[in-house]
Amino acid sequence: MKKGEIWLVKFIESKSVGHEYMKDRPALIIESNKQIQIATVVTIMPMTSSTNKYIDDIAVKKDLKNRLNKDSLIKVYHVISFDKARFIHKIGEIEFIVMAQVEEYLKKHFGL
Repeated sequence: MKKGEIWLVKFIESKSVGHEYMKDRPALIIESNKQIQIATVVTIMPMTSSTNKYIDDIAVKKDLKNRLNKDSLIKVYHVISFDKARFIHKIGEIEFIVMAQVEEYLKKHFGL
């Protein structure tokens, strides 16, 4: 697992509350590689092929590098950490320019 990779992740399996995501879905790893090596959980942002874009969501066009099935959105408001056991398999990797957009959003999100 590395920062910038897209993995299929098992989200909440039972009833969700509000806008929580459920089921297996792609997610972008946003945690640093150093932290991934020492932590038992990995921080991600879920992805969706839904076209309901909120103001800061980041669009990702499917390509050979990310290997997504459809054009997708990174749901940047949904920063969450999951145990490594929830990570099913690697799908692909995000483009550098998209990761830069995610990092810029994180500065805004956390007021850094």
